[in-house]
Amino acid sequence: MSISAADVMKLRKATGAGMMDCKNALTETNGDFEAAVQIIREKGKAIANKRADREASEGVALGKVNGNKAGILVFNCETDFVAKNEGFIDLTGKMLDTALASDAKNLDEVKALKMDDNRTIEEHVTEQTGIIGEKLELSYFKTITAESVVAYIHPGNKLATIAGFNKANVDEQMGKDVAMQIAAMSPIAVDKEDVPADVVEKELEIAKEKYRQEGKPENMLDKIAQGALNKFFNESTLLNQAFVKDNKQTIKQYLKSADKDLTVTDFSRYALSE
Repeated sequence: MSISAADVMKLRKATGAGMMDCKNALTETNGDFEAAVQIIREKGKAIANKRADREASEGVALGKVNGNKAGILVFNCETDFVAKNEGFIDLTGKMLDTALASDAKNLDEVKALKMDDNRTIEEHVTEQTGIIGEKLELSYFKTITAESVVAYIHPGNKLATIAGFNKANVDEQMGKDVAMQIAAMSPIAVDKEDVPADVVEKELEIAKEKYRQEGKPENMLDKIAQGALNKFFNESTLLNQAFVKDNKQTIKQYLKSADKDLTVTDFSRYALSE
């Protein structure tokens, strides 16, 4: 079908994407505005991940717990062959153990930490680069400290999540369920109040433009868009998402079934393949 310049401009205004990206997305979806927006979003995620990985796009993402601290460390390489090597995975785990045992707050601090042989993590990375013959780099490090913490590594070591709770001694299965929920559903925030204001504004603009194109009255757009925003919150914030193992209840309801005051305080998710 023919895609008009007006349609391209509307998608560009809603997403901020380039003209050709918008045209290609509309062409791919046969002019379906909402589907085209989703394509633009997915492409944006892929580009962001590619830049974070630089040339080393393969690797492992591991999550671990040390006391009341949980962390994710991502170690990148160039090929999947290296990423699957047990020695490479083991080194990543040891580096994460070292990082969790310290007060390191960012990658630069992690790289400066000394391991058991009194050499820094950065020195180990440099050494392995020479041995393996590939570009290697640490690209992501995040920790959470809470009353209870949990970590999950998806089979294949390409996706890891961590989560923190406001109560001690959270049931092990419940903690794992929440960590797996984060892995499966990729929430952007704990609750609706935690969604950045610019994201909320963008979602409202996308919704209003969508319903404007459908011919809805201009004076009704704000109200209709608010309904779309509430749907976005339910789909994109952890506590309001439907529990993947029982979609009759939300994660918030699942947690309250164990303790009416139990909630998630923070989480992190990293996926190499997205």
